[in-house]
Amino acid sequence: MLERRHRETPTIVATLDDLATLADYSLMDTLNCDPEAKANGADHAPRQVFSGHYVSVSPTPIENPEYVAHSQNLFRELAFADSLAQSDDFVRMFSGDLSRVPEPMRNVGWACGYALSIYGNEYIQQCPFQTGNGYGDGRAISVLEAVINGQRWEMQLKGAGRTPYCRGADGRAVLRSSVREFLAQEHMHALGVPTSRSLSLYVSKTETVRRPWYSEGSRSMDPDVLISEPVAISTRVAPSFIRVGQLELFSRRARKQEHPQAMAELEKIVLHLIDREYGDVIDQSLPTAEKVVLLAEEFRSRLTSLVANWIRVGYCQGNFNSDNCAAGGFTLDYGPFGFMDVFDPQFQPWTGGGQHFAFLNQPVAAERNFHSFCSALRPLLAAEPDCLQQLDEIQRDFPEVMQEQMEKMWAAKLGLDAFDAALFSELATLMMLTTVDYTLFFRELSSLPDDIGPLKKSFYKGHTYAADPGGLDKRWSVWLSKWQSLTQSHSREELSSQMKLVNPKYSLREWFVVPAYQQAAAGDYALLRELQDVMTQPYAEQSADVEEKYYRLKPPELFEVGGSSHYSCSS
Repeated sequence: MLERRHRETPTIVATLDDLATLADYSLMDTLNCDPEAKANGADHAPRQVFSGHYVSVSPTPIENPEYVAHSQNLFRELAFADSLAQSDDFVRMFSGDLSRVPEPMRNVGWACGYALSIYGNEYIQQCPFQTGNGYGDGRAISVLEAVINGQRWEMQLKGAGRTPYCRGADGRAVLRSSVREFLAQEHMHALGVPTSRSLSLYVSKTETVRRPWYSEGSRSMDPDVLISEPVAISTRVAPSFIRVGQLELFSRRARKQEHPQAMAELEKIVLHLIDREYGDVIDQSLPTAEKVVLLAEEFRSRLTSLVANWIRVGYCQGNFNSDNCAAGGFTLDYGPFGFMDVFDPQFQPWTGGGQHFAFLNQPVAAERNFHSFCSALRPLLAAEPDCLQQLDEIQRDFPEVMQEQMEKMWAAKLGLDAFDAALFSELATLMMLTTVDYTLFFRELSSLPDDIGPLKKSFYKGHTYAADPGGLDKRWSVWLSKWQSLTQSHSREELSSQMKLVNPKYSLREWFVVPAYQQAAAGDYALLRELQDVMTQPYAEQSADVEEKYYRLKPPELFEVGGSSHYSCSS
């Protein structure tokens, strides 16, 4: 169990020295360092890592960093002064230079290894060594843990250069992908979806890298040009960054008895996870086996709720491998993600993702990750048959719990006291037949229209069937009447208000983000900051100008355009 340090958080964290007083490096202090790691963190070439929970790595600073944005909301929650984001020493640290941080901060960070499972299947062949010992944080380096007002936060730089896990890549992130992740994390938090958070974003004024991307207006599925892009470092924040794939790595080593400490390292990382993410719900005095069973049950609850929330807001993770699945049960790793425009059960924004990670396949993908999670825990219960049986039951019941969460979510979106399968089935059919915008439809429904007229604001093809040859208008009217009959137990004001807290008005659509990162690359951050403001109030009725600009259907000319409708994982 971690020894908690109860330091008094300054009223306002106004300087890096103030923040330094809150530093508390639980992972580095309680887990095992790779015995081959270098104390000075000069460990930037790809290599196999055979044991230990982390490698000490010093970030590679970006050249001539410039402030782009910070999360005012997160700064407020952390009691950080907004001025801190542009102070010289804060910019230096969070753009990758730890050489002058005040004590007791440390001038090295850490990177962690993990295993890869895709849709529940274990892989090692993609590892450059074909052993599985090369997977891990290839360009993500944690630089600080701090306990602030009783809550532990880990701060991790993305794009901070090479680590032993970089597999030959340059370890950099470009501004384009950094803007996407920076905006998405805070948007998801504002939507009420558990997520890692965005702290800050800095760009280099001089350093660039070349990446494959799409030429203007390209409808190619794969990038068709190589472009030079500015590098950036974003800082993401979470209680921990432990992934399901991390547990899998240590479990595989224990299962294969790869080294004498393998089982002990597995137990250590699992207990560390419990302490970091589940300390408020799992009694620390229990034996390990009982803790493990409670962990599985609690993670199942969080994961099923999380995926139902993704679907509620139209979010698709795109690449939901176990290494992109946070063991704390929140959204992690905004690489190939997207928010849906047209309702499509098979929506998948990432060209390399496959339909198994498509929008309405996410519950099954989550189940596969949960199976990987339970498999990783199983060696710890080998001597406890009763606990092993309980784990098997928890795993077996995942589909039922997932279905309950989905039905609860759909009922809430529709303002119903209980899920109605027939009503929902007809709605899904009509939404696909009509080509309906997912976010606009549910927001318009939340205003409780008397007829289908207002709903047509969300119809992409509404103007093309004025004669209604397929009888769709009639079917919509019948559906609306049925829905209205099921929602009469609430006052109109109460029901509308309740539905508008479930169905956002604003969604971070990719075609909003593209011009923001394009302008940012030219040094103009105004649109990025405007989007940040709008998308951190997604349920609010905002100004008429905001509504005209951001509450609208996707323009026809942007459909099927690379970078706006689909994209590769290049970042």
